Amino acid sequence: MAGTKADKLEALLAPVVEALGCELWTLEYLSKGKDVTLRLYIDRPEVGVSLEDCERVSRQVSSVMDVEDPISGEYTLEVSSPGLDRPLVKLSHYQGSVGEKIKLQLRMAFEGRRKYQGIIVGIEGDEVVLHVDGEELVFPIESIEKAKVIPTFNN
Repeated sequence: MAGTKADKLEALLAPVVEALGCELWTLEYLSKGKDVTLRLYIDRPEVGVSLEDCERVSRQVSSVMDVEDPISGEYTLEVSSPGLDRPLVKLSHYQGSVGEKIKLQLRMAFEGRRKYQGIIVGIEGDEVVLHVDGEELVFPIESIEKAKVIPTFNN
């Protein structure tokens, strides 16, 4: 089976999370020596994520992990909301954040810069269109190392 450990875990766990009425926003598999952390960010776009949602998902995911045993040895499981400054990982995340201000960092410099801040104008194929400093820039999603929403608060 091709793909990273995180990809395999996401394929296993996304249906479990969805069956509980949540969306698996993203998953992180972090391994440092003997310490392994499996971090799931879940969302419920219309209503938000409650502590109870995190607890339900954690219990169900733990049960599935015990049965399937995809991680050998001990690991720490963390389940939380992606938060207001949610990371943007998948193309669908960018699509759902059109009109929002974001920070992004590129894998390699474009026009001498790796870091940009701007408003997502739209998605064209697998590219993100970002309004930055009065102009529209287009970034292929694979060129983006990391990105997150900049929360705005309206009083």
